[in-house]
Amino acid sequence: MKLSDFDFDLPSDLIATRPARPRSAARLLLAKGDDIVDQHVFDLPQILQPGDLLVLNDTRVIPARLTGTRHRATGQGEAAAKIEVTLMEPEAGGWRALAKPLRKLRVGEVIRFDADLSAEVIEIADGGLSLRFDAEGDAFDAALQRVGAMPLPPYIAAQRAPDAQDHTDYQTIWAERAGAVAAPTASLHFDAALMDALRARGVEFVHVTLHVGAGTFLPVKVDDVTTHRMHAEWGEVTAEAAARIATAKAEGRRVIPVGTTALRLIESAAAETGVIAPFQGTTDIFIYPGYQFRVTDGLMTNFHLPKSTLMMLVSALMGQARIRAIYAHAVAQRYRFFSYGDASLLLPERPTGLGRASSEA
Repeated sequence: MKLSDFDFDLPSDLIATRPARPRSAARLLLAKGDDIVDQHVFDLPQILQPGDLLVLNDTRVIPARLTGTRHRATGQGEAAAKIEVTLMEPEAGGWRALAKPLRKLRVGEVIRFDADLSAEVIEIADGGLSLRFDAEGDAFDAALQRVGAMPLPPYIAAQRAPDAQDHTDYQTIWAERAGAVAAPTASLHFDAALMDALRARGVEFVHVTLHVGAGTFLPVKVDDVTTHRMHAEWGEVTAEAAARIATAKAEGRRVIPVGTTALRLIESAAAETGVIAPFQGTTDIFIYPGYQFRVTDGLMTNFHLPKSTLMMLVSALMGQARIRAIYAHAVAQRYRFFSYGDASLLLPERPTGLGRASSEA
């Protein structure tokens, strides 16, 4: 299985830099079996069935991009230089991060982001660094809200800088547990009116948590995709959530994760026995064609980057030839792509198939 199998031509003007307004006005490509229908997200109450269980990721994106100044003692006093930091993931005693320019930093130096937030460089290794902040808990969260910018994906950040509107746009309406540095973007299409309409339809919801890491944007660098190693992310499926998902499966109701993050987490929670179970810890599950889905009956997701692991995931769910046709239709009909783009609802008509997954979880 080659990386080129998951490539396609995407006109750059189809990359969305702002979301639809209102959120549920985004277009929705409904792919059910061999059929493709062009609809909108606000049509979901007419598409979904009573009893369908939507799995929602309640992670909260932190404003992970910080601009500060490096302070270094010199023989003539203290020298300062501008440093841009992107937080990647928490670690014992601090945060793993990227910094530009990294070459200017030394272990022991302090980066000041404002009068009330600084971080000491603890380690520099593997193209990144470890930082220990002088604030913790609620104080740290408040400081990030004050000085941080939302960590927009590289394909958006290359076209415009983050602004105050992104603090709302790049956050789901049910975000609760802080820790992600990228949004579960399929969930960005939901607003209060749509949630009310879905409840009235008899659609049910269950929340899980996967703190999406910046590794979600890392390119696949191997030609044989089966040798790719996924980044690890922390997630939790509570006992209550697992029980509700298990009940839906037992009753023959559809379990439809909203977003690839929710899908990867519930499949990780069923990896040992094939049956959903409570889960807490890191997962690096890699889903590609041939994988046997244990829990997932469908998927709502945005349109993904060529040659990405997410293209491999949706190809595993729908089949490679089918996904190529779906994406060709999306490009021809000028759907908007990536994090702030339009959505698809992928509903395979076949039962879950046989196959494999790669995971170190």
